[in-house]
Amino acid sequence: MNGDYIKRIEIDSLWHGTRHIVWNLHPGVNVLSGINGVGKSTILRKTVRHLSETKPQLGREYASLGVHLTFEPAEATTVRFDFIRGIDRPLVSADLMAKVTDTHLTTELDWQLYQLQRRYLDYQVNQSNRIVALFTAADPAAQKKAAEIAREKTHFQDLVDDLFSSTGKTIDRSSNELFFSHIGERLTPYVLSSGEKQMLIILLTVLVQDRQPYVLFMDEPEISLHVEWQQRLLELVTDLNPRVQVIVTTHSPALIMNGWTDCVTDVEDIIVDEA
Repeated sequence: MNGDYIKRIEIDSLWHGTRHIVWNLHPGVNVLSGINGVGKSTILRKTVRHLSETKPQLGREYASLGVHLTFEPAEATTVRFDFIRGIDRPLVSADLMAKVTDTHLTTELDWQLYQLQRRYLDYQVNQSNRIVALFTAADPAAQKKAAEIAREKTHFQDLVDDLFSSTGKTIDRSSNELFFSHIGERLTPYVLSSGEKQMLIILLTVLVQDRQPYVLFMDEPEISLHVEWQQRLLELVTDLNPRVQVIVTTHSPALIMNGWTDCVTDVEDIIVDEA
């Protein structure tokens, strides 16, 4: 059973029997801070790997992580989630490269965008099916509800156009796949800058969850982002899906300066003992 969010993360030890972690979470935004090497990313990675244990290819490798999660509601056994990293690296995995047929895909961000294109198409099919179901059921409020459903995609497109306005790029709204228009030229998302790709990945990941409860893990997402985008990031994410729980690590004061300081937890404050 999928839960709405994670209430508590407990980790027996981060490294070799030391640093027992107990972190009680908000249903909304949770920001984990601390100096380099203190364990922020390790907490996220261990939690994500624990949630991924149901996948056969990961089960054996991560069977002994010592992670214990409490969900809301209490009877839930997992949550729907995504994990986004802030660093863009060359696409060097042999397994991934064997799956890539488009020569424009050269980095990990490109690969994430490639996968999200498919999820974006599925999302639009689901939206269309919901609209058809409204009119088929002869719902008296069908037209209004259909407009609200369609507005979600339009809102996403408006947000991206606003973010990219300084460089003159706009989403090509005539296509169901993601393309951009720039000075009369049609661009694939793979030619965007690292910062543009990163922001597009985050917002698209949130959009395709279709405003359902789920958890978004982000490990230092600010790395490729301009400071103004860092300041807007959490607001944009929660605007696209008010039911998302965000669990993010950061070194950036800009990420939390627009009203998120009460959501910050220092790693040292969730260490309960040293074995």
